[in-house]
Amino acid sequence: MSYQHEYQDKTLEIQELINATPLFTGLSEEVLNQVTCHAATRSHPANRVIILENDWGGSVYFILEGWVKIRTHNVDGKEVTLNIVGKGEIVGEMATLEEVPRSTDVITLTKTTISTIPAHDFVTFLNIEPQAGIRLAKLMAKRLRQLNRRLRLRETDSLSRVADTLIFLAEGQGFKGTQGIELPNLAHRELSSISGLARETVTRTLTKLERKELITRQGDLICIPDLIALERAIV
Repeated sequence: MSYQHEYQDKTLEIQELINATPLFTGLSEEVLNQVTCHAATRSHPANRVIILENDWGGSVYFILEGWVKIRTHNVDGKEVTLNIVGKGEIVGEMATLEEVPRSTDVITLTKTTISTIPAHDFVTFLNIEPQAGIRLAKLMAKRLRQLNRRLRLRETDSLSRVADTLIFLAEGQGFKGTQGIELPNLAHRELSSISGLARETVTRTLTKLERKELITRQGDLICIPDLIALERAIV
């Protein structure tokens, strides 16, 4: 491959990163060039570990395509999925900002394209661009608010917990489709881990929600025709 082709490919990768990342919206070309000058983009298969708990936070990761889960383990060693995020999301920023080891694992759920930016470049970017820092703070506040809501619903019935899990995913990664809000039809073990319910319970509850016409399942997608109606199902 010629140097010109390599340069064109690199330019295309950086433009895809900028287009997919709300954090970079509206920034000057100078700032964007500075933060993305060492960016590297790679594609990963499903079930690939991207970040390991207790590793050092040397980079920040931006998801350009696909889905990843953020997980940890409880005191009994059971896997707990804290979040599932997709295109436009950022992961690994907390360890970078705090300069501490990673607190969770990040694993791909599907074929995923991820762009990485060195921690130093990312921190420098936040220092010179206050608006980006505000956007990042809002993102982290939103995640905390969603987590608090999920914790409050841990003592409710299974239908409420599964409905809330779907709303949680829809708010984070849902997109408007012809049948309403659409999100990936994830493996039931993932929904089980997020909701804290047994996989069999999740399967039965999804069937109940479908019978109530609160959701529909179409191949790789779960569709929510009326998000407000699904919210009303939560006790």
